[in-house]
Amino acid sequence: MEVILLKDVDKLGYVNDVVNVKNGYGRNYLIPQKKAVIANAANRVQLEKRLESERARREKMLGAYKEMEAKLNGAIIKIAAKTGTTDKIFGSVTNVQLAAAIKEQLDVEIERRDIKLNEDVKTLGSYTAVANLHPEVQAAINFEVYDDDKKQPAPKKAEAEATTEEEVPVAEETSTSEEEA
Repeated sequence: MEVILLKDVDKLGYVNDVVNVKNGYGRNYLIPQKKAVIANAANRVQLEKRLESERARREKMLGAYKEMEAKLNGAIIKIAAKTGTTDKIFGSVTNVQLAAAIKEQLDVEIERRDIKLNEDVKTLGSYTAVANLHPEVQAAINFEVYDDDKKQPAPKKAEAEATTEEEVPVAEETSTSEEEA
């Protein structure tokens, strides 16, 4: 059974996609929930009209998306997170938190679904994400995760070297105690 999606459906497709689904899934779930309509001739004509108006709207918005891209590419977003003693975050930073931080700091609104994190953000530091604003416009988002208790960005290289120097003597002390035994 072919249906036209009226809403985004996880693991199936996006709005205005024509997809092939099993009859029961279409009749018993998608159509009653108003997530899809049957892909007959009349609905396909309506789909073409919707797609055409969507294309025209996107072309008008292209300039605005390019401005948003310029703002995002030049900025570093700061996100506070609670951490333990080893600079590991309780939980992780998600695209929802990143979208909220962008809205707060740059006054640019981006759908959370349009933000793709390249890796899991579970420690303090600097990261990069990609925002798909438009099929022709992608923005790289640089963001920094810092400990909210310290109220400052994550440790720099000099501080990281200082912590490794402190750890080295501890290792030497344990090796000398083993030699004495």
